[in-house]
Amino acid sequence: MIPMPRLAQITQRFQFLEASMSAGSDGADFAKLAKEYSDLKPVVDQIELYQQLQRDLEEAEAMLEDPEMAELAREELPRLRARLPEVEAALQLSLLPRDAADAKPAMLEIRPGTGGDEAALFAADLLRMYQRYAEARGWGFDLIEEQMTELGGVKEVVAHITGQNVFARLKFESGVHRVQRVPSTESGGRIHTSAATVAVLPEAEDVDIDINPNDLRIDTMRSSGAGGQHVNTTDSAVRITHLPTGIVVTSSEKSQHRNRDKAMQVLKARLYDMERSRMDSERSADRAAQVGSGDRSERIRTYNFPQGRMTDHRINLTLYRLEAVMQGDLDEIVDALTADAQARQLAEMEG
Repeated sequence: MIPMPRLAQITQRFQFLEASMSAGSDGADFAKLAKEYSDLKPVVDQIELYQQLQRDLEEAEAMLEDPEMAELAREELPRLRARLPEVEAALQLSLLPRDAADAKPAMLEIRPGTGGDEAALFAADLLRMYQRYAEARGWGFDLIEEQMTELGGVKEVVAHITGQNVFARLKFESGVHRVQRVPSTESGGRIHTSAATVAVLPEAEDVDIDINPNDLRIDTMRSSGAGGQHVNTTDSAVRITHLPTGIVVTSSEKSQHRNRDKAMQVLKARLYDMERSRMDSERSADRAAQVGSGDRSERIRTYNFPQGRMTDHRINLTLYRLEAVMQGDLDEIVDALTADAQARQLAEMEG
């Protein structure tokens, strides 16, 4: 059911924004108005398309009363009526509440779970998968913290991803990713199961989160590279501890000043994510059942290498093209998870 009063309200607001921008505003006000205007523009376009279709239907039905136009109307009406469900569905989707964080850049954190060396190697595979996905979409991918094992696995990695709608496309990746394969170190050919955890956090802006400097302990440390011939020690690594929550963030590039900025960026993202999760909890007693709730405690996906199969357990989606997925071909999965989340939102609005 299309909420007609809501359509009128959105259209009036859009017209007010348009008039305000034409009248001229100072820089900060104009930027705020322009942001709201650009957010509403796709919705208003859908409203106008829906209203035009309704007018066309009314005109065609009226033409049935005119003997000279009735034949044309009988040809036109089936086409217009067939378009109506599609246009209504698109309009309903455009009216869904938007996640304020969708357009933000994101922090990607990957850590090995159960499985020892194999889990660390799988974590490295996931890192490459997301790097390739980011490259394919033209996003920036900047490693903030990277700790590797001697075998080339990942102990911990934090990356900053920038671009259009980064968090909207990656937010459903948070969770436990399980892999089933024969490790390269396994001589008997037995399939092992191991796991890695992925966390995707929207980047926090200064207006999103306020940190009291007295709540921070900042330590400068000696950082080291992968070991062996690649030993690279500096005194530039920075570790920031947020005392009220116990969150610890490190960054170990060559520039101490840059490390401090990057570590603060990660800390803000984690605190912002905690606040979003707290608000989600207050809004719903059953967060675990919600897609995109941020609950990372359960397995969300299995990558089965012997069968070339990837299964996303939240939506029972199975794809038999694991090699392409590991090369960063994630759009089909992301689109299916987004569509499922939208369907849940629609059901909640209608319920």
